[in-house]
Amino acid sequence: MRALRLQPRSALAIYAHPDDADVAAGGLMAQWASEGIDVHLVVLCDGAKGSHSPHLASSVIRETRREELQSAADLLGVRSVTSLDFPDGTVANTLELRETLVGLVRNLTPEVVLGPDPTATFFGEVYVNHRDHRETGWALLDAVAPAAAMPLYFPEQGPPHQVRVLLLSGTHEPDVVADVSRTIDTKVKAVLAHASQLADDAAAIRDVVLERAEQAGRPVGVAYGEAFRCIELAF
Repeated sequence: MRALRLQPRSALAIYAHPDDADVAAGGLMAQWASEGIDVHLVVLCDGAKGSHSPHLASSVIRETRREELQSAADLLGVRSVTSLDFPDGTVANTLELRETLVGLVRNLTPEVVLGPDPTATFFGEVYVNHRDHRETGWALLDAVAPAAAMPLYFPEQGPPHQVRVLLLSGTHEPDVVADVSRTIDTKVKAVLAHASQLADDAAAIRDVVLERAEQAGRPVGVAYGEAFRCIELAF
């Protein structure tokens, strides 16, 4: 395990649901944004099934989560938010999705792409990683390595762009930790901005976010961290 030391000119986070990026990488995104780095966010799903209540209309949930997404992004300092509006549970690593992601990568030209590690499925005996997360991870990997960098893949999506580094969150094989001690409060606020997902227990969610960040930071000796699997594609 090593400390992450990256100062990219721009970064792109690609996640499935409106709150995923904040939970996984909100501290690093906020830190980079505060340093003048262009941080962009792509969210694949509309979040309209993100409720345990059978009485809420999907249209209401969708609009609520869209507003929460923008509020959280504003807190982090994200430069742009793109919502692809897939219905929850329908993300698939299709040719069409890969083409869309290639177009976004070529247009935004990020040096670093962040997203979920699709190889992580089971977390102990208590959690199965959502299908949307896994499919999002596979699609972004296929879009970045190699499609976005190769001119004969989707030539109508613009000139090729080589992403330098992939940072995969929610992984069983982390090898780098970003020190987010300076922006942990911003991360917490961004996570709590998704009020519809908190089950009226914001204090408990805050404690969980801080505890996980403390655990992530411990191997490299920082107060709060975010852990990733790092793939260096080009330098």
